[in-house]
Amino acid sequence: MSEHRIFSMKFSSVYPLYVQKAERKGRTQAEVDQIISWLTGYSAAELQQQLEQGTDFKTFFNMAPAMNPKVVLIKGVVCGVRVEEVADPLMQKIRYLDKLIDELAKGKSTEKILR
Repeated sequence: MSEHRIFSMKFSSVYPLYVQKAERKGRTQAEVDQIISWLTGYSAAELQQQLEQGTDFKTFFNMAPAMNPKVVLIKGVVCGVRVEEVADPLMQKIRYLDKLIDELAKGKSTEKILR
């Protein structure tokens, strides 16, 4: 079975879409970066380096310094799929990020998003 197409997509090509989604709802790039850092353990400088290198999603998550142990508290639906039930670990991490960005765009406070 072949890997899902998103695994080889550049994180830097999707990142601006995350920021645009948040900004359309009055949120900021800094809040998006804070969420990504909380989830993956990347510092601001490390995140910027990943964006500049054009790292794909698979590498981005495999190289993440430390996935936050509170990811198990992320629950809900993204694109009709419950994030807590996604079988593939990499896809689940991507869905966790999608869910957090969705919550930000829906106006949820950063404190609640970061559980």
